[in-house]
Amino acid sequence: MPLRFTLRQLEYLVAVGECGSISQAAERLSVSPPSISTSIAQLEAEFGFPIFVRKHAQGMSLTRDGRVFLAEAQAVLRDADRLNDLANDITGRVRGPFKVGCLQTFAQIVLPQLRRSFVDRYTEIEFQQTEAHQMALIEMLRTADIDIALTYDLSIPADLVFVELATLPPYLVFPQAHPLADQDSVSLAEVAPYPMVLLDLPLSSDYFLALFATAGVRPNIVERTRDLPIAQSLVANGFGYTIANIPPVTDLSPDGHRLRFVPLTAPVRPLRMGLVHAGGGASFSKARAFVAHCRENLSTSTIGAAGFQPGAKAKQDGG
Repeated sequence: MPLRFTLRQLEYLVAVGECGSISQAAERLSVSPPSISTSIAQLEAEFGFPIFVRKHAQGMSLTRDGRVFLAEAQAVLRDADRLNDLANDITGRVRGPFKVGCLQTFAQIVLPQLRRSFVDRYTEIEFQQTEAHQMALIEMLRTADIDIALTYDLSIPADLVFVELATLPPYLVFPQAHPLADQDSVSLAEVAPYPMVLLDLPLSSDYFLALFATAGVRPNIVERTRDLPIAQSLVANGFGYTIANIPPVTDLSPDGHRLRFVPLTAPVRPLRMGLVHAGGGASFSKARAFVAHCRENLSTSTIGAAGFQPGAKAKQDGG
């Protein structure tokens, strides 16, 4: 029996189903909207039932049968990807789509440079990146929406594999005028009474609060945000201090004010940065190549060398 559809048609259908509109799907796939619209119409005509309900000015919604069809289309595409990966593994080639997730708190600092050097090295790779918080990355790994994730060792489930790349101790971020900003190191007991801006991301906030609990003190949280640059700007404008692990590339907040970075007095639990994958996926050539590339280019020393060092004295304004 001849094939009644193409993988490209299924790719278009899945994109519309996930995006909810032809225009957004077209932007995501870098194709024209009419191409996607024609492809979906052909699928519906071929299989004899409506997959989508067209809503004027409100995008596309899946019919009940369409939701079932979408799930099967996603499974077919995943199987096709596995065949492609297997062929690459057999031949030793590193090529094709490769979906990498990265923790949003350090993606802007680490991922673009890492991606640049990786795609320059493996020119047949189609690199796709996604930034998200920890729980979302774990879910995307389990649903195969990403192949691998660059993140911290925060509550990694037993069914996933963590490959350590770097160890990053926590440090305090102060405004210049903070009473503790000029100390060589500060304990959690010393800083706890002062107002704190908490980076309130899933699992990340649990880690920061656990530091205080281990020290037997409670922080004075006055602000919460899920965005690290916003936390830095709040700190720089005197609303409190915050805690971070990834070394910043500058001692300036996003709005141009100077910050001070002070190490926490030991012992405090560091975070380990590394790669997380689903185990079997690491046997494929793309994932293997990426793990090796990250090991060559990411380490405790290289990340520290690229950033503004906690404990280093900030330059005076104008100097």
